[in-house]
Amino acid sequence: MVLFITIFVLAILIISIIGLDISKKVHILNKKFMSIYLIFAPHVFLLGFLFNEHTKFGQDQVACKWIILIQIIIFIFYIWLKVNIVPNTKKQIVNIRLKVMIGGKRLVLYGLYVAFIQVLIYLIGFKSMQGIVIPKNIFVMDTIIMVLTTITLLTNGMLRILCTSRRLSIVKRYIVAVMVFIPIVNIFIMLYACHIAKIEYDHECYKVINNEARVDSEVCKTKYPLVLVHGVGFRDLKYINYWGRIPKELIRNGSTVYYGNQEAWGTVEYNALDIKEKILEIIKETGAEKVNIIAHSKGGLDARYMISKLDMGNYVASLTMVSSPHRGCKFVDVACNMPDKLYKGIAKLFDKYYRVLGDKNPDFYTASSQFTTHHSKKFNEEVKDVNGVYYQSYATVVKNMFSDYVVTIPYILVKLTEGENDGLVSINSAKWGEFKGVLRSKNRRGISHGDIIDLRRDDYKGFDVIEKYVEIVSNLKNEGY
Repeated sequence: MVLFITIFVLAILIISIIGLDISKKVHILNKKFMSIYLIFAPHVFLLGFLFNEHTKFGQDQVACKWIILIQIIIFIFYIWLKVNIVPNTKKQIVNIRLKVMIGGKRLVLYGLYVAFIQVLIYLIGFKSMQGIVIPKNIFVMDTIIMVLTTITLLTNGMLRILCTSRRLSIVKRYIVAVMVFIPIVNIFIMLYACHIAKIEYDHECYKVINNEARVDSEVCKTKYPLVLVHGVGFRDLKYINYWGRIPKELIRNGSTVYYGNQEAWGTVEYNALDIKEKILEIIKETGAEKVNIIAHSKGGLDARYMISKLDMGNYVASLTMVSSPHRGCKFVDVACNMPDKLYKGIAKLFDKYYRVLGDKNPDFYTASSQFTTHHSKKFNEEVKDVNGVYYQSYATVVKNMFSDYVVTIPYILVKLTEGENDGLVSINSAKWGEFKGVLRSKNRRGISHGDIIDLRRDDYKGFDVIEKYVEIVSNLKNEGY
């Protein structure tokens, strides 16, 4: 009778706990419970054997014993499935990607915990059980389950982090994926991956809290619409945004955002006409008197020429330039010294390619030569700032030649001739109008020419590129633009 009551009570208890967990009234996967669960769960068959063979409870009712064991196994299996599918119980989940990633961190830590604690159990626990005869097949099965438990947790966790973390570059992912198979070293590699996941998760949560606190204040709702003007070699495409995640955040905080829609390899003069046409369309569409321009790289030169030479000063309230080469790039001077026939041959290839991408009048030969220091000096003498337009500029720098492999060679050339730079543009060359300073990050990478437009959609330690643009636009709003 006692045995039947035990079976009934245990069944009700297990069903109730699972039901409450599914309805989210209790959280089974809390750390205290899991720390105990992960000690005993890998030994379910061994514990079942000991319960069945070495306890007097229910000796006359073997079937009842097995029913109790099956109930316990079902409960253990339910928790095992849940911890591998939905390992995270944190209430603040920003999105599915972060939910998967932070769950991966927890699984890796669980896996390392299991590995450590089970080693102790095998070294200490089994010595204390020398008086108990354990069949070889039970011992082997117990060992296999323990190993599979550890491998499953670690593999599941690492795959989640490697597939979802934006702070792990392709190179870092490859290194982690390779080194995770090296004993001892893999422990530190996995802890590093967990550290990266935690930093990224905390950063994203901070952004959500920050955004929720200011969303109603519309900190980026400027008096005039924003026009984002891209740099050389790119176009304003519908599905691949030159500015990464930046426009979406500006719009979310109240901005009205448009794009310059100029050509990738058009000359300064040609692109200025495109931008002028677009701005006049915006003014007609919105009824605004003027626009604010934020320009990156060559876009700053295009915008300056448009304002000064195409009589657009009355239609532009402010021009913010980020990493624009106002005094040219000396590495372009070097490139332009190659044989003219070869240079024109390369230019024709570029022009042909960019026509396919949508440029109507690409002119790589002329456009690239407009980055030379000689042309820039002449440009600055002829293209004067217009009164009534607020000009401001920012520069960025990388730490060393290894910071961004895409701009390693130009970085070296600019570093040797002009000093600190972002891989293409030196600090001195980026200065124009009111210079607002040099943007840096705290990590070893720094902020490259592409990083400042969120080219890789990455977050960098000590510098939030999206927040920087929110700050820039917010300041424009506060200054009446």
